[in-house]
Amino acid sequence: VSTTKVSKIINKKDKDISQGTIDRVNNIMRERNYVPSTIARSMVTKKTKTIGIIIPDIRNPFFPELTRGAEDMAHTLGYNLMICNTDDDIKKERQYMDILKKKMVDGIIFTASSAEAAISHISKTDPPLVLVDRDIDVPNLKGRIIVNNINGGYIAAKHLIDRGCKKIAIIAGSKSSLPSVHRYEGYVKALEENGIKLDKELCRFGSFKSEYGYEMAMEILNSHNDVDGIFCASDMIAIGAMKAVIEKGLKIPADVKIVGFDDIYISAYLNPALTTVKQPIYSIGSEAAKLLIESIEDSKEKTSIVLETELVIREST
Repeated sequence: VSTTKVSKIINKKDKDISQGTIDRVNNIMRERNYVPSTIARSMVTKKTKTIGIIIPDIRNPFFPELTRGAEDMAHTLGYNLMICNTDDDIKKERQYMDILKKKMVDGIIFTASSAEAAISHISKTDPPLVLVDRDIDVPNLKGRIIVNNINGGYIAAKHLIDRGCKKIAIIAGSKSSLPSVHRYEGYVKALEENGIKLDKELCRFGSFKSEYGYEMAMEILNSHNDVDGIFCASDMIAIGAMKAVIEKGLKIPADVKIVGFDDIYISAYLNPALTTVKQPIYSIGSEAAKLLIESIEDSKEKTSIVLETELVIREST
């Protein structure tokens, strides 16, 4: 057959070719272990059919689930996904941005918790970008996937109030993290609406890690023994906070009630099982990949997609 027919079959543009010819070409490719050269293709098409995703902490179960959503959607749409883990290191964020550009990815999903430093040097010639939970205008921004974190923080704090808590602490991530700030805003709103005065000594900002949750919960409980509720801005923080409460000889939820955020898979298997605000984690990743790939192929206008949260009540409250 002609080179053109082989090319059409390889690129799935074979509607005008008989099934017998398609099968024959595919069989020969399998017999000879032929794999089309992505590099050769990209030189002609200027596309690599590859996108990148930058995440801050692969150890946090939140990010593997998000990445799985992105990978599944990318695969469905005929793209590969390159995964870059930065360990919350701004220098690594910059390096991975440069690496992905050198690899000629067609677009990038950026999920880092503190993105300003890495994004600040992006130019108009760089790949299209989709941000997750970031509200920053940068060149080539094709869209944002945003979670309603304000409402998530609100329903978490409101649930603790409805459960009878009067002295509610919050342990959040960095102040430079938009999700962290928005969850705090929801917490403040719930307190204000229910006539509870905000006590800044009960508010902690720093990291989404379990170690930080443990340290801050211990610090709060040592200085405020009347705290009866803790809203943790991530389930990882909540895991550390629960350990601190138990080590203080207190019972959950009898003495201190705890609400997390994310609903990572391990939350349901803790003892006690963790009440948490569920994010649609898988959907965040899949929607980000879909939005990015659609913008690559169709040059779509910038789009923001807002996903909602819901409260999952378990044993910790």
